[in-house]
Amino acid sequence: MIFAANLKCNHTRASFKIYADVLNKTMGVKCDDIIVFPPSIAFLESQTNFIQGAQNFYPCINGAFTGELGKEHLDEFGIKCVLIGHSERRILGDETLIKAKFDFAKEHNYKIVFCIGEDLKTKNSGKTLEFLKSQLDIIDLNYKNLIIAYEPIYSIGTGVSADIKDISSVLEYLTTLSQAPLLYGGSVNENNIKEILSIENCGGVLVGSAALKVENFIKLIKG
Repeated sequence: MIFAANLKCNHTRASFKIYADVLNKTMGVKCDDIIVFPPSIAFLESQTNFIQGAQNFYPCINGAFTGELGKEHLDEFGIKCVLIGHSERRILGDETLIKAKFDFAKEHNYKIVFCIGEDLKTKNSGKTLEFLKSQLDIIDLNYKNLIIAYEPIYSIGTGVSADIKDISSVLEYLTTLSQAPLLYGGSVNENNIKEILSIENCGGVLVGSAALKVENFIKLIKG
């Protein structure tokens, strides 16, 4: 199972160093199935027993792109895993370069956690699967380092996870499009994680607020 934590706009370098130290000690050895996406200001240069990923980047090595992070900056911290397409970035209008980001990350053999998800209006219209397919049509679904994270927008940060039957239906459909590991994200917590992970075709979770404290993230990992 893959356990990924998106810390969003939380943690400083100092607090994330403490977070990483605790997680490193708990893991004991390197585990490629544990991924943590800290804010870029908190990237650590030291080796970790988990994969450190970037929440955002610009598809360039470097250049005249004010406020952006290029490959050169990620390389400095040994980062080879990126999050692309998260709905919170799509809403901000910052994911207009999704295909360019994907193609760049693929070119440089990054592990990619690619987020898809529908809003409540789309769900209620019965067009969820059609909408999700449209989000995936622009990327290479056969890319060997791809992980797909299904995160219904109406469940992100609301404390209300999607219905188990809906998650199961979506994940089953996604297996017809790609062989990539499939994660579920959206108000995952210690009360629902076991049921979510028991869903057929669920290969793990992408956790937000429930992973902000390292002790809570470890509880989720240990089950």
